[in-house]
Amino acid sequence: MHTMEYQLKQNQMIKYQLEHRGITDKRVLDAFMKVPRHEFVDPFFRNVAYDDNPLSIGEGQTISQPYVVAFMTESLDIKPSEKILEVGTGSGFQAAILAHLSNSVHTIETIDVLHHKAKRNLESQGLDHVNTALGDGKEGLKSEAPFDKIIVTAATKDVPTPLLEQLKIGGQLIIPLDSHLNQELTLITKKENQTYTREPLLNCRFVRLL
Repeated sequence: MHTMEYQLKQNQMIKYQLEHRGITDKRVLDAFMKVPRHEFVDPFFRNVAYDDNPLSIGEGQTISQPYVVAFMTESLDIKPSEKILEVGTGSGFQAAILAHLSNSVHTIETIDVLHHKAKRNLESQGLDHVNTALGDGKEGLKSEAPFDKIIVTAATKDVPTPLLEQLKIGGQLIIPLDSHLNQELTLITKKENQTYTREPLLNCRFVRLL
């Protein structure tokens, strides 16, 4: 597929999958325009990289549906000066979007193969300011804490305590949480005295947090 064909599919994705579903933050939409999603999927899937669904990236993991990535990103209302942690780098697509919104993005991946793949993908896009780490995402990244915003791209029953501890007062964390028979994308805000508010936002389906 030629560059112009990818650009056409990218434009259609932004218009019909994002804008028509209520994504209005111009900075988020601009980030999606700047990041070529087809560069973050395996060559076999490049012709469907802009389709309205998640795709396998190997190792039992997926790159999330474009709308879900946009929804999670917009929900955090990221400012350029904020320090961001992503748990679950995958192929690096979400980190690339974040890198166009924040000057300080850190992302951690537990699977070695995906960590190195994402690092290459991000470097190929000139996003050298993204700090890619290999490790247990449930433990967060204590050496870089505290964070203004944390985004978790895999589902779990409970929010890992280290992630809550590494969040600034007033900071927010978005995570898919298991809820009965489904998963709910949940926005958590850290208050004074180590208290938290939880706001369920959207039913979703993510792979499990390893």
